[in-house]
Amino acid sequence: MRLVGVRFKRACKVYDFDAGDIDLKKGEMVIVETERGMDIGWVVYGPREEKGPKNRQIKRVIRKATEEDLERVESKKEWEEKAFSTCLKKIEKLRVPMKLVRAEYLFDRSKVIFYFTAEGRVDFRALVRELASALHTRIEMRQIGVRDEAKMVGGIGPCGMELCCSRFLVDFEPVTVKMARDQNLAINPSKLSGLCGRLMCCLAFEQQKDRGNCLGNCHSN
Repeated sequence: MRLVGVRFKRACKVYDFDAGDIDLKKGEMVIVETERGMDIGWVVYGPREEKGPKNRQIKRVIRKATEEDLERVESKKEWEEKAFSTCLKKIEKLRVPMKLVRAEYLFDRSKVIFYFTAEGRVDFRALVRELASALHTRIEMRQIGVRDEAKMVGGIGPCGMELCCSRFLVDFEPVTVKMARDQNLAINPSKLSGLCGRLMCCLAFEQQKDRGNCLGNCHSN
C-alpha cells in the first residue's frame, strides 16, 4: 500500500491515505475519502510503502483536485459566511447563551458545523431546527474551548508573531503556573496569559530541555 500524508488545515494533524496508483507530489491538492465524506487537503509528504499492520484501515485518495474542486472551495467560503450570519441572527432571536466562533460546510455541502463557546451546557435544539429550515442541510453544533477558539480565529501574540496555536501547534499541552515559577517569571496574569485568557503555550515550550527546538518551531513556520 502506498501512503501519502494529507493535511486539511494549517496547524492540524497529518492523516495517512492510500494513494493507490495515483502519482502524487508534496504540495498537490487532493480529494480524499474521510469519515464524514469527501474532503480536500494537500499532500505534505509523498508516497511511501506501508510498513505497519496489513489490517490497518486506511481511507483512500479519490483523485487529484481539479479546477472545479478549487472553485468549490472558494464558493464554500461564501456559503460559510452566509451560514455564520444566519446563525448569529437565530442565536440573538432565541437568546441562546453561546458565542458563535465559526461555520464550516463539509466539502460536498451535505452538512454545516457550527463551532461555539459557552459557559456550560447549552440547549440548542430549537436553534438547530430553525437553522435546518433556513439552510436546508444537516446541522451540527460543536462546543469548543477558548484555546480552540483562539486557534480558529488566530491573531498576533505579545511577541508580535502570529499565534503559535494557529500557525504550527497541532495539540495543546498542559501549561501550569509552576512553569512560570521555574523560569523565574513574575506571576502576573496579564503578562502570562495569551489572547485566549489562558496561560501562554510558550511557557511549555521554554520548559522543554531542548530550547533550540522551540526556537526552530517559532521561526521556521
